[in-house]
Amino acid sequence: MNLLDRLLKHDAWTTGRLIEQSRWLSDAQLDQEFDLGWRTVRATLNHLVENMEGWTDLMTGLPDRHPQGAPQVLQTLDALQMRLEGVIPQLAAVAHQKDTHGQLDDLWTLRPEPLVQLSYGGSIAHVITHSMHHRAQLIHMLKRLGVQNVIEGDVLTWEEQARGTAALP
Repeated sequence: MNLLDRLLKHDAWTTGRLIEQSRWLSDAQLDQEFDLGWRTVRATLNHLVENMEGWTDLMTGLPDRHPQGAPQVLQTLDALQMRLEGVIPQLAAVAHQKDTHGQLDDLWTLRPEPLVQLSYGGSIAHVITHSMHHRAQLIHMLKRLGVQNVIEGDVLTWEEQARGTAALP
């Protein structure tokens, strides 16, 4: 498995696990405000998935699937999981296509006026590192809400899980 695959699969798995671990929470807890990030577990999970969707749409030149932000009905944990499962292969397809064709350094236009161009590789790296930033906030919120055994979310633990071997201490 190459590094790109590792990072994409870890990103998808860890975000999915945090959605699953959030299922222990009531709606009130999902919407309880904290003084960081997107302020609630639900809003942070939605932001993570919406960010993956938005950047995938931008890089592929497709219209934004949620032009005004995801409607409330798309922010249930079931809907978030389905949206995540839908965007994972789309983001991976863009990343693999650009990697296979040696286009990770190629520029695409985010905005024509004023001109903003980004590399595909930088954009893909942004999605992955952006996710990790907000997952750390989610981990903190879940622990504060009393969720037991919240995952650490690191790549090595994911690798152990993916191989089916014992988790690291």
